[in-house]
Amino acid sequence: MNILALDTATQYAGLALLGPDGLLAEESWNAGRNHTVELMPRLVRMLKTAQLEMTDLTALAVALGPGSFTGLRIGLAVAKGIALPHKLAVVGVPTLEITAYPLKDRQKPVWAIAQAGRGRILAARFGLRKNKWQQLIEPYLTTIEELAPKITVPTLCTGEINQDAAKNLQQQSNHKALIVSPAERLRRPGYLAEIARQRLEAHSQDDPDALVPIYVSSPA
Repeated sequence: MNILALDTATQYAGLALLGPDGLLAEESWNAGRNHTVELMPRLVRMLKTAQLEMTDLTALAVALGPGSFTGLRIGLAVAKGIALPHKLAVVGVPTLEITAYPLKDRQKPVWAIAQAGRGRILAARFGLRKNKWQQLIEPYLTTIEELAPKITVPTLCTGEINQDAAKNLQQQSNHKALIVSPAERLRRPGYLAEIARQRLEAHSQDDPDALVPIYVSSPA
């Protein structure tokens, strides 16, 4: 099974190729607003480096949002443009689920964060419920200042958190917010590919024609 993962949900974009024995290639970069210009050349280069053709792909994974309106539309358009003519299975995965995924075995609740512009953030809470890792609070629009007081127990915070945001989260939560390292905070497309493989192995996939972005436009 060869899975191509595409993530253009925010200014941080990513591509990954997951083969039967592990990751074949992975790239993350700050695309800003240049997803349209940068995505396809990097995708073509990655396939060439891995010595794969589109016809060698089995499935495609794509970040569904929430995130940038334009970025999400670009990612889904490319995903559908590849999947439909090549008859590939498609799996859509929410953005903040990808962000929280590497922390699922850490035995602490997790707030996953993405930037939403104009001082706002997108946040979702994950953790264990009935011994099962799952989303506990759906993504919603908020700010660091509004989120921090809600962190009343030691909680891992991950995602798009700059130095100032990290400092504010720690101070305003009475240091209950535990900011993971910058490398761990990166929303890796390799994790998107892993989640997709798990769902495909469980015989779960999406209809590419019906796949639409997840948008969050107002606070919960």
